[in-house]
Amino acid sequence: MGRWVLDVAFVWKAVLTLGLVLLYYCFSIGITFYNKWLTKSFHFPLFMTMLHLAVIFLFSALSRALVQCSSHRARVVLSWTDYLRRVAPTALATALDVGLSNWSFLYITVSLYTMTKSSAVLFILIFSLIFKLEELSTQFNMEGFALVLGASFIGGIRWTLTQMLLQKAELGLQNPIDTMFHLQPLMFLGLFPLFAVFEGLHLSTSEKIFRFQDTGLLLRVLGSLFLGGILAFGLGFSEFLLVSRTSSLTLSIAGIFKEVCTLLLAAHLLGDQISLLNWLGFALCLSGISLHVALKTLHSRGNGGPEPLKGLGSSPDLELLLRSSQQDEEDNEEEEYFVAQGQQ
Repeated sequence: MGRWVLDVAFVWKAVLTLGLVLLYYCFSIGITFYNKWLTKSFHFPLFMTMLHLAVIFLFSALSRALVQCSSHRARVVLSWTDYLRRVAPTALATALDVGLSNWSFLYITVSLYTMTKSSAVLFILIFSLIFKLEELSTQFNMEGFALVLGASFIGGIRWTLTQMLLQKAELGLQNPIDTMFHLQPLMFLGLFPLFAVFEGLHLSTSEKIFRFQDTGLLLRVLGSLFLGGILAFGLGFSEFLLVSRTSSLTLSIAGIFKEVCTLLLAAHLLGDQISLLNWLGFALCLSGISLHVALKTLHSRGNGGPEPLKGLGSSPDLELLLRSSQQDEEDNEEEEYFVAQGQQ
């Protein structure tokens, strides 16, 4: 009887893990191809990103209100001093990372984007060393490549600052909802100057938004943009659900296979040309990431305890959520309630 119960529990956990991984893949891969598809007809990626930020802020504020009503516990609200001094740098780096990434889709393929963004782990390690968070132990377009490489570079700063922000327990931003709620307004403001300079005039004279003549076309464009915001919001919470119900190793492996799936889909659906040299370079990059994950896992097991918060996984997004999840398990019971309610 006891063995049967264990078998059922194992099968249930395996099915749950597979379902969460597939949910994460749907949002993560989906938003990548969605952004590429939309920028083919809507050439204002910065405006698109700003609208996504507004949607994420709206949904995070709504989620905070629902959780507060259900739990009868007040959500954290930072003072203006902490908000501008501690959140602003992270928000600015995040806005540039996301904005430049979406901007690059105007010029490069999904495959080149995926391979170039994989270099973000290197930049995260570099900036983690600078900030003492770590210890020492295809179809080519130069403009698009420079944009996504710059996004990877800024992404290294972004996730390092985000880690520093989440590790400040006195701020109370371990919950992803609270973090997203506080980041989005400053991200919007940080991206606005770039939008005003490079897209403001063109957008104001575009017939797709401000000078529209076809109401149906306007509604379709706004609906497409709003859909992207929903995908971006769902991505953050699908990652958090996965890490809170499984482990960092599961997330790391899922992140590696997600990159491979993205490349295969780009070649099959979009006709991206990927040479043997491209595949070899990408395989080398993923091999290095896999080795890093394996070494960090072995080191953690060797110490007989959980992996330190300052460790890096295969994906900065996933590692970020791991840190918040680990801290919640120790001293934040409201996260477990939130996950149980399925509000993420």
